Amino acid sequence: MDKDFAARRRRDLIIAAALAAIAALTPLFVKDVVVQNIMILTLMYAGLSQSWNILSGYCGQISLGHALYFGLGAYTTELLFTKFGVLPWFGMLAGGVVSALIAMGLGYPFFRLRGHYFVIATIVIAEIGLLLFHNWEWAGAAMGITIPIRGDSWLKFQFLRTKLPYFYFALALCCLAWFVTWWLENSKWGFWWRAVKDNPEAAESLGVDVFNSKMGAAAVSAFLVAVGGSFYAQFVSYIDPESVMGFQFSLLMALPAVLGGIGTLWGPVLGAAILIPLTELTRFKFGGSGRGVDLIVYGTLIVLISLALPRGLLSLFSRPKKTGVAR
Repeated sequence: MDKDFAARRRRDLIIAAALAAIAALTPLFVKDVVVQNIMILTLMYAGLSQSWNILSGYCGQISLGHALYFGLGAYTTELLFTKFGVLPWFGMLAGGVVSALIAMGLGYPFFRLRGHYFVIATIVIAEIGLLLFHNWEWAGAAMGITIPIRGDSWLKFQFLRTKLPYFYFALALCCLAWFVTWWLENSKWGFWWRAVKDNPEAAESLGVDVFNSKMGAAAVSAFLVAVGGSFYAQFVSYIDPESVMGFQFSLLMALPAVLGGIGTLWGPVLGAAILIPLTELTRFKFGGSGRGVDLIVYGTLIVLISLALPRGLLSLFSRPKKTGVAR
């Protein structure tokens, strides 16, 4: 079975490379700006959901507060850029490091909580972060930050005439999150995370460092989500607390993984490919007159999938395996 498992991993890598190549060529044939925008958001949320899945899917620590790290990445990048002139590329790295450190700091007390107590704690801390930024005048408070645009520039990661650079960065982010997950899945940490998720007491009795496993998963997950937040800030050129730290971002990171298959390699990608275009097209179709219709549509979809396919849509394409890990 070891040979079968190695073959599956090679197959996954080949499929991912093929899909990435197809995605990279798509903008050459799709010129519609609205469709390009939807593709960018789909790739971004696929990467974000994949990052969320590392902590919540593989390690079993369900978080509904990842909007905090998304917002921290956005604010760190833009504050460094607007206040000190630090290029966004360095701001992305700084935002990722800051978020990873904060995730580990919060993990120290929070990972002693279990089940719904942990979920509630993540929601509460994200809401506290939202309120703090709402009242932090140096960071723009409720008025937010407008990013100054000075023309197309890869150095400053700003583009007016085309969305293609944003598309390719979103694709790179999605590929990075997928590859990190693929690599970690078969590492010592990946096996530890699944053991912690299944039975923390049994894992600890077998020598697994449960607490540090959770801290590692939180750091990796927060870092990647923060990079996504930095990208989003540059993409929209304006941020305020609600636009990057609202609870909806935590939901939109979790729902694709739940829809596609939580704790699997391909689940977040599949879920995002269905959920995000559906959400954006519904919002575009109804506009202001149909505010909230998108929430009803994909909320209904999630409920139906949960009832019919508790393991997610990915279970339609996979057969039960005696050994190995969920794909």
